Amino acid sequence: MVRLARPLARHGARRVRACARRVRHARGAGSVLVRNHSGYWAFAVHRVSGIALALFLPVHFWALGHALEGAASFDALLAWTEMPLVKFAEWGIVLLLAAHFAGGLRVLALEFLAWRDWQKSLTAAAAAISLAVGLAFALAL
Repeated sequence: MVRLARPLARHGARRVRACARRVRHARGAGSVLVRNHSGYWAFAVHRVSGIALALFLPVHFWALGHALEGAASFDALLAWTEMPLVKFAEWGIVLLLAAHFAGGLRVLALEFLAWRDWQKSLTAAAAAISLAVGLAFALAL
């Protein structure tokens, strides 16, 4: 067991040192990590859209509860949804759904396909799909 553990430990230490060297080179002025990589922004959009969608779920369940209370309650809710601010919020939800879906497809492609060199292309494709769906929904309103 010791024969196996020592080479693995040495290999792991080399990887940690190499990673630390790369991080040191990626730091900008004031020792702050530079976050201008498209993969970072794709991650950030995916994370924020997921959190926003999770926060939307209670509102969605509240609206579904109105449907269970009866037709009059649901009709009142539908009349409320005709306000411009609510229409804008619906557009935002669709845009968040599209961004989260496209970001998830990007993550799946990175995990299961051998497209590691195409990360920027996948990020651009995810952004384009999200904007296209959002614009299509906005024009349909």
